Amino acid sequence: MKYRTLGSSQIRVSEIGFGGWQLANPIWGMHDEKAALRLVRTARDAGCNFFDTAPGYAEGRSEELLGRALKSDRGQVVLCSKFGHTADGATDFSVAGLRPAITASLARLQTNYLDVLLVHNPPVDLLDGNRTSLYAELDRLKQDGLLRTYGVSLDWAKDLEQVLATTGSGVIEVLFNVLHQEPQAGFAAAQRRGVGLIAKVPLDSGWLSGKYRSDSRFLGVRDRWTPEIIARRAALVEQFAALLPASLSLPHAALRYILAQPEVSTVIPGAKTIEQVLDNVAAANAKLPPETVRAIRALWERELKTSPLPW
Repeated sequence: MKYRTLGSSQIRVSEIGFGGWQLANPIWGMHDEKAALRLVRTARDAGCNFFDTAPGYAEGRSEELLGRALKSDRGQVVLCSKFGHTADGATDFSVAGLRPAITASLARLQTNYLDVLLVHNPPVDLLDGNRTSLYAELDRLKQDGLLRTYGVSLDWAKDLEQVLATTGSGVIEVLFNVLHQEPQAGFAAAQRRGVGLIAKVPLDSGWLSGKYRSDSRFLGVRDRWTPEIIARRAALVEQFAALLPASLSLPHAALRYILAQPEVSTVIPGAKTIEQVLDNVAAANAKLPPETVRAIRALWERELKTSPLPW
């Protein structure tokens, strides 16, 4: 496993991190806590040190399971959680709710500090640090030693640029993958400001794993896609596959494309099996040829730049 620095924070993170939304989470078809713990330990043993979670993931169980699995490794791992969506399903971005929410996350994670705290896809008015005292409170929490750094989880370049310009964020978690490259417009500005980037949804909710087709149908969190969107995604994945060197798998190419962006510190694929965990980690063992990187960028510019896919 290779490691990168998270912006100017001096926090070193594994290039391949671990997304924890699925842990013992019925909406992802996972129920077994022991299996979830094995996934976390497999990732840790493979060199992963960055673990991403949130209170709202499986009603707090994701945080609890990470706390149990990583307690003995606390000084060697980087824990990232979020604020805004609570373990009981409520939404609360209030300044008054921030410290209690972090206290609850710390208890579930069995730690006395978070390495990273992200405001979890907040309303647009909370992206402007000049219009809210939320970021001043995050600064106080950082000064109190409860956080090492903080930032926002978001989806679009304009939102990234707003947060960079008006807050003291040290890290941004951004939706970025082969099929969603619009936020790259703000990457250079993040790098200039010393802000680390975490790439979320790197496999486009499973599409870039290559296991779905135009006739696929979905339940749970993936039932948001219409048949028309499914057909379009399937066609785009076929075009992506055609650009790759022989024998290179789609998920490895998708993860390597993200890691080809020098501004990105870590990428956080999810996994539901030990085999998926190990395959995700193996993606960082090599780099994409520069001509393949350029071809993937050109695909997005040609097919998606002016007509983006819905998440």
